[in-house]
Amino acid sequence: MAPKKLTIKTVEKSDYKIYLKKAKDFYDTMLNAKDSGKWTAVGLNAVHCAISCCDAMLVFNLGIRSTGEDHMQAANLLLRLPQNEINSQASSFKRIIAKKNIIAYENRGFHQAEAFDLLKLSERFYNWAISNLPA
Repeated sequence: MAPKKLTIKTVEKSDYKIYLKKAKDFYDTMLNAKDSGKWTAVGLNAVHCAISCCDAMLVFNLGIRSTGEDHMQAANLLLRLPQNEINSQASSFKRIIAKKNIIAYENRGFHQAEAFDLLKLSERFYNWAISNLPA
């Protein structure tokens, strides 16, 4: 099977604010879902928070975002960023993204312990992103 083609879109760097706002909305919803014991919602909002953070970082730093269906391509684009700890952050992003199919499509529930683990990962990624972006 041939590797999937990397698809990116050029975006105005100032548009990072749009993706940062989305990330904050997903982050807040993730925390509300945790307080309500809605573990699937915690998981999906954690994933979408991370995706929006990744988009914000790519847009702000490179003026691009991944438009492909494979979010792992976006993780590889993160490695182009100059920030400290980029390798570990790209690795964290990959770990978060890897949970998306489990949460949304597998024939099983997403449990509290899994939700807490993913929340912690996503929270760290979110905090890293906001600390590297203008408010």
